[in-house]
Amino acid sequence: MREQADEIRQWISKGDHDLGTAKITYLHIREYLDTVTFHCQQAVEKYLKAYLIFQSTVFRFTHDLIYSLDLITQKDIDFENYYDTLSEIQGYAVEIRYPNETIYISKEKVENAMMIAKEVREFVTRKMNITVDYNDIIDK
Repeated sequence: MREQADEIRQWISKGDHDLGTAKITYLHIREYLDTVTFHCQQAVEKYLKAYLIFQSTVFRFTHDLIYSLDLITQKDIDFENYYDTLSEIQGYAVEIRYPNETIYISKEKVENAMMIAKEVREFVTRKMNITVDYNDIIDK
């Protein structure tokens, strides 16, 4: 049980690194909006994987948030409300990382991605009843 708790905390911490990187980049390098959204998606991915470990659910490593959500909701329907929300940031894992003139990311979309990542973190840690400290840059 202790090993599982340690692994969960490691996944949450790694997600926090992504969320912190997103926030710092957003505050200091405004033109890197694609990088900010990528890190928000990555944070959510890690928070969901932490919850899958908490559930003792076997999963494959993928950037697909909906796949992870599907696995989670098989055991916990409280996550069903996240399908629309996570669909919004799903594409930030792959499409946004490559040159593409047709993808435009507004300031509002970026701020929404950061809010989603933080909300998922809070929900997951509350559901697992764990506390994992993080740098307060995420809240600024």
